[in-house]
Amino acid sequence: MRMIISFAALFLSALLLQLSSGAVGPLDALTGLGSGFSTGQVGFLGSMHFVGFFVGCWWAPRLMGNVGHSRAFAVFTAMGAIGMAGHILVFDPTAWAFLRVMSGVCIAGCYTVVESWLQAKVTNDNRGRAMGMYRVVDMGGSLMAQLLIGSLASMETYIAYNLLTILCCAAMLPLALTRVPQPETPDAPRLRPSLAWRMSPLAVAGVLVAALSGASFRMVGPIYGQEVGLAASQIGLFLAAFVAGGAAAQYPAGWLADKFDRRWVLIWLSVASVLSCAVTVAASGLGTVGVMASAAFFGFTTFPVYSVAASHAHDFATSEERIELSAALMFFYAVGAIAAPWTTSVLIELYGPAALFYFISLGHIGLIIFGLSRMRVRETREDKTRYIYAPRTSFTIGRLLGKSRDR
Repeated sequence: MRMIISFAALFLSALLLQLSSGAVGPLDALTGLGSGFSTGQVGFLGSMHFVGFFVGCWWAPRLMGNVGHSRAFAVFTAMGAIGMAGHILVFDPTAWAFLRVMSGVCIAGCYTVVESWLQAKVTNDNRGRAMGMYRVVDMGGSLMAQLLIGSLASMETYIAYNLLTILCCAAMLPLALTRVPQPETPDAPRLRPSLAWRMSPLAVAGVLVAALSGASFRMVGPIYGQEVGLAASQIGLFLAAFVAGGAAAQYPAGWLADKFDRRWVLIWLSVASVLSCAVTVAASGLGTVGVMASAAFFGFTTFPVYSVAASHAHDFATSEERIELSAALMFFYAVGAIAAPWTTSVLIELYGPAALFYFISLGHIGLIIFGLSRMRVRETREDKTRYIYAPRTSFTIGRLLGKSRDR
């Protein structure tokens, strides 16, 4: 209980932030389509969110060094609130794309602050419990945000976006009011993408495919849902089923990744992902229950890919390299997430809703082929690091997860 109270401000800010930022993407898709945006323009909004995410990951440690944690958090939440409130002033896809950059900067910057503050407060004795609670907050907030979409879709547009703006502003309050002294600002991790490729080309490929799967579904999934007949009020449940399936997969995926060769785990996860894509396309004509169940199956097979790939890369790293390796893997995830939503939305516009899952399947087939080829190049390590679910939140997440990986 003492630990919960100690971390309450951090976790509450992260939860409120997830509620606001996690819902704005699907709401943009539904509102944009209703306002006459093309499918490609809606996908471009998702891509611009990840452009902002990349900028925020790079900028946040530097801003913290200049103004401190609390002020940096206030700057990022203000940018997010401006980005959300601006949606009701102009209905233009180009303007919304700029506003989504601001929301992307907000989410990356705020999570960098929260994770840096959390890293300064945890000890070796409570690190495991603190990280477990943080994962619950992160995943639970994401699930709640998707469930919120159904209610938001039924509201007037200005009310829905104002509500998200209020939640974003409210995220500022716990950290602004806490009496806990601000920690010292850690040095920004060096961004060396070549480090990840040197450690494991297969892990880089896995991270890129994970971005293709996750970013496409989160940002373009509402378009697919509407195309296959889901009502706007059901889109949130559709996306929540994906998140719930991913949450349910973490324990079995971790058990398999710790017990067997992680390259085979990645390959078989991709085989299952291709199967889940086929099932999702086939279930589009089976009614609401079939579509929801297929979304959960899709999340179950694709969600663990990032964490398994990251764990495989860390098997070849030293303790001193873990922070920079985590940042490098996040860099590749951001690159894939920038490209994926716009690409898949254009494919849907040209070839229909099933093109989303055909394209994702193609990515996983490529990962299967690449994984099999890499197994002929070198042996994997027997002394593996511990599998850890790795949130895709900031370049600094490696500071929290680094010591947890060493057995």
